[in-house]
Amino acid sequence: MSSRKRILHMTLSAMMLALALLLPFVTGQIPQIGASLCPMHLPILLCGFFCGPFWGAAIGFIAPFLRFMIFGMPPLIPSGVGMAFELATYGFMAGLLYQILPKKRIYIYVSLLLSMLAGRVVWGVVRVILYGLGKSSFGWKIFIANGFTSAIPGIIAQIILVPAIVMAVYAGRYAKADHADHNVDAQAVAQGKNQKST
Repeated sequence: MSSRKRILHMTLSAMMLALALLLPFVTGQIPQIGASLCPMHLPILLCGFFCGPFWGAAIGFIAPFLRFMIFGMPPLIPSGVGMAFELATYGFMAGLLYQILPKKRIYIYVSLLLSMLAGRVVWGVVRVILYGLGKSSFGWKIFIANGFTSAIPGIIAQIILVPAIVMAVYAGRYAKADHADHNVDAQAVAQGKNQKST
């Protein structure tokens, strides 16, 4: 990786970290609204897409702890710790999948959905461990309710916004991919016509 690209990734990562710290103020730092809209998730997912798995995981992991140190939210146990591992998984998986999958629009959604699912699974595992240490129960109903049902507005927002932002930033890349697909289809049609004529 060139030094210029490394500096760009560092700059973008710092911007996404700042957004992760500030976006929860949109919800008034009210835990119920924050759990529904998931404002910290969006910049971490974008960090993974734009800066790769390393920066996505690093920024995702430190964001909840740094926010607790500065603003006192979210509470570290169990919310902050669980969120740190969840966001780190989001950033890592989004960056990794975006790097290895074909650069087509549909795979942005594939990368996003798999990252969101993996992050919530990791969040659930960490919560089970933390609740077990506290001798409390964390069952499937709580996992589904807190990880999915209550977060539906945030999930919908992420599915709409993340691909739109990624495609807007990399518009040229996807235009070239679409053009290449069109050329391949045109060549296939022409070959089919030639075979019929012969």
